[in-house]
Amino acid sequence: MAVTKSSLSALTLGAIGVVYGDIGTSVLYAMKEVFGAGHVPFTTDNVHGVLSIFFWTLTVIVSLKYVTLVLRADNNGEGGLVAMLALASQSVKDKPALRKVLLLVGIFGTCLFYGDGVITPAISVLSAVEGLEVVSPAFKKYVIPLTLLILFGLFWVQKRGTAGIGKFFGPLTVVWFACIAVLGVVQIASHPSILWAISPHYALGFIWRQPGITFIILGAVVLCVTGAEALYADLGHFGKKPIRLAWFAVVMPALVLNYFGQGALLLNNPAAVTNPFFLMAPEWALLPLVGLATLATVIASQALISGAFSITKQVIQLGYLPRLKIMHTSVKETGQIYLPFVNWGLFVTIVLAVMIFKSSSNLAGAYGIAVTTDMLITTILTFFVIRYNWKLPLALCIGATSFFFVVDFAFWASNLLKLFDGGWFPLLIGGAIFILMITWKDGRRLLNDKLRADAIDLNSFLEAVFVSPPVRVEGTAVFLTAEAGTVPNAMLHNLKHNKVLHANNLFVTVRNHEVPWIGLAKRLEIESLGHDCWQVIINYGFKNDPNIPWALQHMKGRGCDLNPMSTSYFLSRDTIVPTINSGMSQWREKLFAQMHHNASGAADFLRLPNNAVVELGSKIEI
Repeated sequence: MAVTKSSLSALTLGAIGVVYGDIGTSVLYAMKEVFGAGHVPFTTDNVHGVLSIFFWTLTVIVSLKYVTLVLRADNNGEGGLVAMLALASQSVKDKPALRKVLLLVGIFGTCLFYGDGVITPAISVLSAVEGLEVVSPAFKKYVIPLTLLILFGLFWVQKRGTAGIGKFFGPLTVVWFACIAVLGVVQIASHPSILWAISPHYALGFIWRQPGITFIILGAVVLCVTGAEALYADLGHFGKKPIRLAWFAVVMPALVLNYFGQGALLLNNPAAVTNPFFLMAPEWALLPLVGLATLATVIASQALISGAFSITKQVIQLGYLPRLKIMHTSVKETGQIYLPFVNWGLFVTIVLAVMIFKSSSNLAGAYGIAVTTDMLITTILTFFVIRYNWKLPLALCIGATSFFFVVDFAFWASNLLKLFDGGWFPLLIGGAIFILMITWKDGRRLLNDKLRADAIDLNSFLEAVFVSPPVRVEGTAVFLTAEAGTVPNAMLHNLKHNKVLHANNLFVTVRNHEVPWIGLAKRLEIESLGHDCWQVIINYGFKNDPNIPWALQHMKGRGCDLNPMSTSYFLSRDTIVPTINSGMSQWREKLFAQMHHNASGAADFLRLPNNAVVELGSKIEI
C-alpha cells in the first residue's frame, strides 16, 4: 500500500511522540550519571572521549542495529520481542529442543520488559521534577511527593483511554526535541571545537587509555539508548519508513546536539555536573523547562504503559498468562486497551521503586541490566530469524549479529557491576513474572493432558446419543472446548441435568497462533458432524481481539445461520485440585490453582453476551 506524503508526515509525527519519547528524555540524566560518579576527570580529552562514545553508541545500537537491521525482521508487519520470539520459534519449528530454549529465552526477555517498565517511568519523571532543585534548593522536599502525584494522575487516567490526549503527544514531543536541540546549539556556540568529538578516534583513544574506566562507565552510557527496544515494538503501529525518518531527521540530531551542548557546558563549568541538562538553560527558562520536561517524561511513560498492556494481551493469547480483564478504551482503535490489574500493579511497583531509591541517580543504578539483557536476547533471536527464516549464508549471519552481540555483551557485563546497587530490582520483578508465566504454561499443559486422557470422542458420543435422541429444543447451543473432537464437560452436565439438546449445536475450539494476525479468510474452520451439529475451530493471532459471537456470524451461508437472540453459550468452569507426585512441585501446583481461580472469566475475554452464558463447574486433579 502506497503511503501518501500527508499520511507519512502524520505517522512520522506520531512516531516522534510515541516511539521516541523514552529515548528523548534520556538527556535528563545520562550525561550526569557518567560524570557525576567521579570516575572520569574533567579534561578536554576525557569530555571529547565520552561524547564520542555517546555518539557511536547511538549510531551502532540505534541507527545500525535497530533502525537498519532489526526493523527488517518484522512478523507480518509487527515488531517487538513477542513478535520476534514468535518469528524465531517458527523458524526453528523442525528443531524442537532449540525451539524450546528460544521460547524460554524470549519469554524471560519479555518478563524483563516489566522490570524496565517500572524503572523507566520512575527515573524519567523523577529526573524531570528534580529540575526544581536547580530552581531553588527549597523545592527538594517536594520532589518525591510531586513525582508520586504526577505518576498517580498518569495511571488514573489510563481507564479513560489515550485517544483524546494522544493526538498532542507528537506535537509536544517535537517541541521537546526542538527545545533540547536549541539548548545544545547555544552551548556549542561557545565551544564549537566540541563537535570534533564526532570522530571515532576520540572514543577509541579514551577506551585505549582508560579501559577500566570505560568498562565502568558503560553502565551509565547505556542510559542514552533507553527505549531503543520501543522503536521495534511500535513497528506495527507506524511502519518502518516513519520510524526511520523520525530518527534520522529529528530525534538523533536533537539528541546529539544536546549531549554535545552538555559536554561544552562541562568544559566551561565542571561544577555543572550536578545537573548539566537544566544548568544549560538561562535562569528565566528553568521553570518552563521543568514543566516541558515533566510533560515529555509523562508522554514517554504513557507509551511504555500502553506497551505493557499490549504485550500482556499478546502473552495471554500465547498461553503464558491467565486471562485478565481487558477493557477497550476506543471504539475506533482496537489496539487501545486498558488492563486494570496490569495498570495498578505497575503503579504500586513504581511507587515502591521511587520510595526505595529516592533519586534519579540511585535509580540509574537499577537501570541497565534489564534493558541490556533484552538487547542481547533480541540480537540472539535475530540470528535465528535471518539464518533459518531468511535463509542467509551462515557466515553473513554470524558477521551481521556477532558485532552487535559483542557490543551488547560489553554493556551487559558493565551493568552487572550495578547488580547490588539496584540492578537486582528489575531482575527480581522479571524473575517473579517469569515464574508465573512458566508455571501457567506448564499447568495448562498438565491440565490439557488430564482433560485429553479423560476425554470422550465427540463423533462416537454423538452417534450413541442420536440412537435414542433426547428432546430437541429451539435455538443454538455453543459449547466451548479446549480440544477439538472431544465432548465438552459442559455438554455432559447439560444432558445429565437438563436432559435436552438444542436444535443446533456448535462445538467451538479457539486456537491462538504464533503470528500477529490471522485474517477473516482463515478465521473459521467448519466441519459438519450431522444432526445439525458442527465442529468449529476459530483461529486468532496474538494481536487479534477474540470475539466469538462476531466470528460465528461468518458461518452465515455455510450451513448454520445463528440468531443471537436464541443462542446460548455453555462453558466449563474447572476447579483445579493440586495433588502430590504429579507433573509440578506442590508449591507450583498451588500457585497454578490460585492463578486459575483468579483468572478473568472466559465469557468476558471472548466477548460473550452476559445474558446468554451458562457456566457448569467441575473439579479436575492435576
